[in-house]
Amino acid sequence: MLKILITGGFGVGKTTAVGAVSEITPLRTEEYLTQASTPTDSLDGVETKHTTTVAFDFGRITFDDVGLGLPLELMLFGTPGQERFMDLWTDLAHGAVGAVVLADTRRLDSSFHAVTFCERTRLPFVVAVNEFDGAHRYPVTEIRDAFGLPPDLPVTTCDARKASSVTGVLLRLVDHALSLARSTPTLLDSR
Repeated sequence: MLKILITGGFGVGKTTAVGAVSEITPLRTEEYLTQASTPTDSLDGVETKHTTTVAFDFGRITFDDVGLGLPLELMLFGTPGQERFMDLWTDLAHGAVGAVVLADTRRLDSSFHAVTFCERTRLPFVVAVNEFDGAHRYPVTEIRDAFGLPPDLPVTTCDARKASSVTGVLLRLVDHALSLARSTPTLLDSR
C-alpha cells in the first residue's frame, strides 16, 4: 500500500483525477465558491469553476499485476490548490512515497508553489500537464523549462477525466519514486 499526493494549483483537475481512477466512491470535500473567496481564488482561465476543495479528496486504486508479485494499492490524497492550505499539504505529505503535480498551461504559474513544495520537502514527484479542451499544447521540454526542472524528472501530459491517462501518470510516479529509492544510499549501505 502506497500513499500518493495529487497536488497542484487551484482548478488544475486534482478532484477530477482522483475521481477518474478511484475504485471506491471518492471522498470529496468540495464547497461552492462564494464572493468571500474572490480576493484569494482567482478564476482567471477557469471562469466556469463553481466549487473548490476545502480539505482533501481521497480515493483508492489497486493494480493486480505490476511485476511485484503482489497487488499494488495506491491511496490517493488530492490537496486543495490554494497556497493558504500549505500546512495541510505538509500533513498529507507525511508518509507519502511521492506526488503528482498537475498543471494547467492556461495558468501554469498556479502550480509553481506545488513544485516548490515537493522540492523543499524532498518528496519525489512527476509533473503532469492536464490537457484541458482548448488549452494551448506546449512541448514537454518547454514545460520543463518553465518549471526549471532537471532533465531526469518525469514530465508528461494527461487528461484528468480519463482513467487510463491518470493511471499512466500514477504508474510513472511509482516507477520514478522506486528508482530514486534504489539510487539513494541508506545507513545500512555504509556498513
